[in-house]
Amino acid sequence: MNESIVIIGGGASGLMAAIIAARNHGQVTILERNNRIGKKILATGNGRCNFTNAFASSIHYNHPDFVDSVLKQHSAIDTISFFESLGIAHKIEEEGKTYPLSDQASSMVDVLLYEVTRLKIDVRTEAKVVQIKKEKVGFTVILHDGQKIYASKVIVSTGGKAMPSSGSDGSGYALLQSLGHHSTTIFPALTKLTLDCPYLKHLDGVKIPGTVQLLSTNQVVQEESGDILFTSYGISGPPILELSRRANELLLLGTKVEIKVILVTHLTKEEVALRFEQSLDKPIDFSLVGLINKRLISPLLKDSGIANQTAKVSTLSKAQLFTLLSKLFDWRFVVTGSKGFEDAQVTAGGIMMSEVNKDTLESLLVKGLYITGEVLDIDGLCGGYNLQWAWSSGYVAGLHASKG
Repeated sequence: MNESIVIIGGGASGLMAAIIAARNHGQVTILERNNRIGKKILATGNGRCNFTNAFASSIHYNHPDFVDSVLKQHSAIDTISFFESLGIAHKIEEEGKTYPLSDQASSMVDVLLYEVTRLKIDVRTEAKVVQIKKEKVGFTVILHDGQKIYASKVIVSTGGKAMPSSGSDGSGYALLQSLGHHSTTIFPALTKLTLDCPYLKHLDGVKIPGTVQLLSTNQVVQEESGDILFTSYGISGPPILELSRRANELLLLGTKVEIKVILVTHLTKEEVALRFEQSLDKPIDFSLVGLINKRLISPLLKDSGIANQTAKVSTLSKAQLFTLLSKLFDWRFVVTGSKGFEDAQVTAGGIMMSEVNKDTLESLLVKGLYITGEVLDIDGLCGGYNLQWAWSSGYVAGLHASKG
């Protein structure tokens, strides 16, 4: 007898689970609360869909031992092959980021929908699940309109809370908690950080290449390099997104968190000091031209206690020059928080890994219940790793749920 499998959520992991289960002769129904499936995929990679990372391995995730078991069953190479078989030619860019050759996320959704249709998977949109009831045999899934659907297996692929506009509202946590599962604290990851800084209005829109460090109690916790973007609320850019998970985690613990921006990365302090010595007759603001972005000069001088920004370098005290020199290599900002789930790419935290079988993704508490994707306490680095987790976890859950 074929398994009747209900998948709650028609995002990346839910679609993969549905396709694999249907290929394995499962009778599959997808329940999606939005008016279409695959909505969140369309927003990934700025619409280009960075659908995996060619170098993805367990070390890129917060629970490497757990993830390793899943990636061994469906790796990044397997994901690329899967989509190639559906018609997606791919290209690998810097740091292993992998995109469809079309540079269109819609291409990814199109081929997934084609396969869903080909396999005759039952897709029900605008179907919000409000309860999962465990029966003596199987489950009853109850929708918001009172409709009841029977299933011998259920796969929860609802996503986390990141990008709620895509339908990810965190409802999966409550559904699973009602069945006895527990969740860690959840918080935004891969998001923009807010800063306590009086110069943000002036800095808004300044984009520079540089290095940033995350500091907690004056100790370096993490370091990243790349394009840094100052904004009216704080700071953004790929390095900041990478730091944001740890920053939010530390803030939740009540720890003081700072961002250290290293503006000058190709010269030593001694070399910059020599530049000042060779510019004694120049105004201090002009002496920084060609060294850092011009829009950084005024706020940096103010923060260094230099009120007269056109004063000649020779008129400045040793203390003022020392402070300025120090800030060029160590400009610190207090982190007050982040932009939240609305701007976050990923949710950190989720259903505890100790309650899930790492080889099958079946619940250890409820037989026949499987959990995939972001609703679990798994998150990865920026660059295709989180979508890879969605595909891999969907594959594993779909495969094992359909085995009977």
